[in-house]
Amino acid sequence: MSLHRRPAELSVHAPERADGGMVAQRGQVHAAAAGGAVAAAETLPEWNLSDLYPAMDAPELEADLIKADIECKAFAEAYKGKLAAMLAGTEAGAALAAAVTRYEEIDDLIGRIASYGSLIYAGDTSDPARAKFYGDIQERLTDASTHLLFFALELNRLDDAALEAAMADPALAHYRPWVEDLRKDKPYQLDDKIEQLFHEKSSPSRSAWGRLFDETMASLRFSVNGQELAIEPTLNLMQDTKEEVRRAAGLALGDTFSKNLRLFSLITNTLAKDKEISDRWRGFPDVASARHLSNRVEKEVVDAMVEAIRGAYPRLSHRYYALKARWFGKDKLEFWDRNAPLPKVETADIGWREARDTVLSAYGAFSPKMADIAGVFFDKGWIDAPVRPGKSPGAFAHPTVPSAHPYVLLNYQGKPRDVMTLAHELGHGVHQVLAARQGALMAPTPLTLAETASVFGEMLTFRRLLDQAQTPRARKIMLAQKVEDMINTVVRQTAFYTFERHVHTERRNGELTAEAIGEIWMKVQGESLGPAINLGAGYETFWTYIPHFIHSPFYVYAYAFGDCLVNSLYAVYEKAADGFAERYLAMLAAGGTKHHSELLAPFGLDARDPAFWQTGLSLIDGMISELESLETA
Repeated sequence: MSLHRRPAELSVHAPERADGGMVAQRGQVHAAAAGGAVAAAETLPEWNLSDLYPAMDAPELEADLIKADIECKAFAEAYKGKLAAMLAGTEAGAALAAAVTRYEEIDDLIGRIASYGSLIYAGDTSDPARAKFYGDIQERLTDASTHLLFFALELNRLDDAALEAAMADPALAHYRPWVEDLRKDKPYQLDDKIEQLFHEKSSPSRSAWGRLFDETMASLRFSVNGQELAIEPTLNLMQDTKEEVRRAAGLALGDTFSKNLRLFSLITNTLAKDKEISDRWRGFPDVASARHLSNRVEKEVVDAMVEAIRGAYPRLSHRYYALKARWFGKDKLEFWDRNAPLPKVETADIGWREARDTVLSAYGAFSPKMADIAGVFFDKGWIDAPVRPGKSPGAFAHPTVPSAHPYVLLNYQGKPRDVMTLAHELGHGVHQVLAARQGALMAPTPLTLAETASVFGEMLTFRRLLDQAQTPRARKIMLAQKVEDMINTVVRQTAFYTFERHVHTERRNGELTAEAIGEIWMKVQGESLGPAINLGAGYETFWTYIPHFIHSPFYVYAYAFGDCLVNSLYAVYEKAADGFAERYLAMLAAGGTKHHSELLAPFGLDARDPAFWQTGLSLIDGMISELESLETA
């Protein structure tokens, strides 16, 4: 996690990205005890974090915390206020390269500690001991890394011509992508003291509000037919085959969310104001400008994508949900039926071993190397799969640091979408493993590109399963599930982005009431889902549980970007498969060293071309057309 990013985020599979559900150190949990409905004879793996540190009280961890503090102070002593003079020296390139290398080593050390703290906490956010541990880790690392803030700021004040001349040294030239990336932040950086203040206040302010959201959401209970359930199993019930069960779950979610609206509204208002203050001081012209900068994507590219997707709502989501309503014999679907299984379709639970084999075989058919990398996650305990009380909801792939390896968190419950989530997160994991060779500063990728590998992994898995479908009805079921996932990725995430834009824009005029936020939510949801979905009472509260609104404002459009990009990539693959896998893996291995235009050029693609987005949307359109032709199957 590069220290100069604002802020570094995990690669997260958003709960609402797959829309089916809010989509730990050693030992194994029996699948039934974990709350999942997977095959009872199997166990689900829990990750082993000992490759980072043996335990929360391990001497190695305390030693590294002390080392991080010492190294940060020593780095400041060695270089603070001296970079300009260093650049004027006879060995400027070598000297500056040595400083960047030392900075990268500290970045890796701090990233290792921070990763361990966050993964421990994700394993059980309801455990007070873990919560305190996580908070203490954050505070100590914030204090230590404050001494490093000067480095990026001073680098950005260096003379362009002198810095370019120093790049003639191969050691510094190695870091050119990182330096050039860093200097894009130059127009928005502040005085050193203000940057220090923002940095030091991040832990007791923005991070603390995020932690409050996480711990509150993990503690909520939902009353469904006499049972008190946590959010994961409750959301999972909205995919149940019985309408009465889906209805009970949907109403329970709305009821509990409504009882906590005051808190979630306060969190939302506070964080939106916090962001507005930061944006105003930095001089960002738009509410999403900071995200576009961190994603290294131009605003006009995002605007073109959003415009194309919103224009496609009628022929995608509106059309599909009208078709699905006919399958259910209704004029309209209730909101709790949107992701319901097709009527008269038996959906058997999928065991963990079958899910593993399905994903690895799909990866292997595309590239044996890709399957080999993904297989290591299963073999070496890098995956945490069971549902547990207090465990972080959803799913994510955490890259940790190049000196270690990624970890994957799931809440596996044996549903078909859980298999696609596994494929998605392993795509992230493969990407992170391949990019690690770029080092701590250049391995991280912008969110828009980070979603490419994950969505491509899903597409590979889906296509392999679709090819194995033996009847028109089986093909229809698979196509319907994939179309729903793509709508949830492309249409829903674009609607989420639109929702965030409205909320952050309106917040600049004063606090928003819970009712006002709910009205914005219902407006954008109605526009995106169309007239065939009845957004009844209770649904106005469903904005409350989307964690990306809290942790990573405007992250969500990266999913739509990634899905449309992958659709275009897959179209290239189908037309010219020879050599494609090698080019694709090379793209992933580039990490954060190249702009999206450079990475897509070998495939003949350009995201700046408005027609680019239509290619991805046409693929979804074509699948819906095929479903219409299979309507009686």
